[in-house]
Amino acid sequence: MSYHVYMLISLSGKKHTYVGYTNNLAKRIDLHNKSKGAKFTKGRKWKLIYKEKYNSKKEAISREYYIKNNRTLRNKIKNESLNIITL
Repeated sequence: MSYHVYMLISLSGKKHTYVGYTNNLAKRIDLHNKSKGAKFTKGRKWKLIYKEKYNSKKEAISREYYIKNNRTLRNKIKNESLNIITL
């Protein structure tokens, strides 16, 4: 089974980001957009802007933690996606 680490960006208001991991990316994003995901994601619409694939849950959790806590990397991913969106 493979796991994905992903980053979402909110589509309205401030461009909040959310980082998570899952073994079913499409289903997880759908749940976030139906306000059934993590508490932070409720009430917002989200777009996938970044993903990485891992072969183990342990690797995915470790990478998720790293991205969540590395503001420089998180902002770089966010800014790159905003540049692509506005082109």
